[in-house]
Amino acid sequence: MTEFKETELDERAIKMAKVLSADAVENAGSGHPGSPVSLAPIAYTLYQHFIKHDPNDPNWEGRDRFILSGGHASLTQYVQLYFSGYGLTLDDLKHFRGGADTRTPGHPEYGLTPGIEMTTGPLGQGFASAIGFAYGERFQRGLLDPETPKEESPFYHKIWAICGEGDIEEGISGEAAALAANQKLGNLTVIFDANRIQIEGDTNLVLAEDVLKRFQAYGWYTDEFSFIQPDGSYKEDIEGLADVIAKAEAAAPDQPKLIKVHSLIAWPTPGKTNDPSSHGSKLGAEAVAGLKKLLGYDPEKSFQVDEEALAHARKVAERGLAAHAAWDEKYEAWRAANPDKAALYDRLKAGELPEGFDKALDDLEATFEVGKNVATRGASGSVLNAIAAVMPELWGGSADLGGSNKTDLKGAATFAPEECATKQWPVCNEFGRQLHFGVREFAMGCITNGILLGSHTRPFGGTFFMFSDYERSAVRLAALMEIPNLYVWTHDSVAVGEDGPTHQPVEHLASFRALPQLEVVRPADAFETAEAYRYFFEKKNTLPTAMVLSRQGLPVLAETAAKAKDGVKKGAYVLVDTEGTPDVILMATGSEVQLAVKAAATLAEEGIKARVVSMPSFEWFEEQDAEYKEAVLPAAVKARVSVEAGIAMPWYKYLGSYGKPVSIEQFGLQGDGAQNLIDLGITAEHVVEAAKASLAEVQA
Repeated sequence: MTEFKETELDERAIKMAKVLSADAVENAGSGHPGSPVSLAPIAYTLYQHFIKHDPNDPNWEGRDRFILSGGHASLTQYVQLYFSGYGLTLDDLKHFRGGADTRTPGHPEYGLTPGIEMTTGPLGQGFASAIGFAYGERFQRGLLDPETPKEESPFYHKIWAICGEGDIEEGISGEAAALAANQKLGNLTVIFDANRIQIEGDTNLVLAEDVLKRFQAYGWYTDEFSFIQPDGSYKEDIEGLADVIAKAEAAAPDQPKLIKVHSLIAWPTPGKTNDPSSHGSKLGAEAVAGLKKLLGYDPEKSFQVDEEALAHARKVAERGLAAHAAWDEKYEAWRAANPDKAALYDRLKAGELPEGFDKALDDLEATFEVGKNVATRGASGSVLNAIAAVMPELWGGSADLGGSNKTDLKGAATFAPEECATKQWPVCNEFGRQLHFGVREFAMGCITNGILLGSHTRPFGGTFFMFSDYERSAVRLAALMEIPNLYVWTHDSVAVGEDGPTHQPVEHLASFRALPQLEVVRPADAFETAEAYRYFFEKKNTLPTAMVLSRQGLPVLAETAAKAKDGVKKGAYVLVDTEGTPDVILMATGSEVQLAVKAAATLAEEGIKARVVSMPSFEWFEEQDAEYKEAVLPAAVKARVSVEAGIAMPWYKYLGSYGKPVSIEQFGLQGDGAQNLIDLGITAEHVVEAAKASLAEVQA
């Protein structure tokens, strides 16, 4: 790293960044101008001197990754992308916070703007997912180039992030930071912009602890630098800042780094510097005019461009081309020396499944015994291990529930430094594929998001379905970004039993089905579980998927053995049918499908024709065409029953006017799980009663 010397053109570019940020918010009528104005020198220094990137190829594999965790300060990044030549234009800045066609939304959105690595906005998640980016870099490098010293590998890169007090205050940053230190993620550097301001005022009210000491306790390397001088004056000394960053890089190659920069929000805006109002509201015409006058701009004009300073900033693209060319040479040498690894890389990048994927599942299914009781969590564990044998990019683990979630990969080394080894987990290495998150569900969700965004590997994470609540915000972000995170959520109902109501989910299926772009799957038995995983990896969309699985054993059904392979991927299918038009349709998921099958047999003995429809995934069913949906749930059959050990809310769209839910509309019970189901009415007998009640209403 060469020494960074600030030139007059650098200073002019930083001033322009401040003015453009202020103008963009003013023009939009809303936004967060204070941080982009005061962050301009920090972001400029990173983009110009530290981040390895090629604006001509935003998706270049060899690039460093930058995450703006405080997404409200999005203009900080948009302006640097404009400066660097990523294709963002002045018009894009003018359309900040614009309509559906804007490329500069209020918070950065993945897939919308070139150069944006992830959607940020919910504070702390960018910070935590940046740690996931570092996980992904290391594991992918281990798959492709494990023998090469990391700095020499084409698959090594660094992760840079900027965060603020809000990110630090959110508990997720602490959860993830502890793991980052444990993992010795030395390629991660976070700049902590400490301007001591948030919407409600001075952060001393709520953030009085020594943040650097807290991170030192986690095991991070920390340092600080101040733009506020001892005499109270203010100097945006980017040379000094660059020296501190370079020192951290040299001093702590095996530690994540947090560098605290003391700044004044909105500096040097008259009347708004160090003022809380500048955080979340436009500065106002008078203040913007004053800022422009101080920085040498015409206060009467908006979106002024210093063409000479812009041309200077855009030279970073030339440096990016040179870095890319040097990487290409290294990459081609690697390909020539490692043809098998190169073929693996090509497959991973293309998102293709390995040869033998289907056979691994078919062979596993051949071992399933109809009539045998198998918990779907157990079937899930068998499936994950079968897939892992042919899919080296698959890795994952649990939030301290691996044995219960069945997320342990047999014979796999733990992803952790060797000194982390324990009696229970004696084999640890930096490229292991077994993940351990500790009791940190939210961090697990954020980290696996970062892994997906920062590598071509396929992670999964497990917890009890009840504790998916702790992970929910990360799940929502995965859905928003349309990335294929895989959630293994077990202990899916009141059948958990003696752990009591705190561990018995009842509203969770409904609440997660309400989340757009999340696909929720609740398989009925081992066959449906295997086919759910098959389709998850085969399907063309990249939406995240939750596998919701039972603790208790469920009978392996003869009907699923025959029909699951074609049926599960359609979301709902006819499991048991009648001759001619059925009198009533029994719809069920998961552990309740067996009850619907039993109820249909009882109804048949009484001369009532009941069709059983297994509905493992509402979302997959809704993707089918109208003809298929009508074939499964014919509109003419008005008598219907839904059977699910949770609240009935999502079922009413399928039940219609005369349908009857067999559901649980209260918290769970203390006691034996099987007895809980009986006490709460989740029985075949109750399904029969509901079917007759629905038929009676239709006939009336």
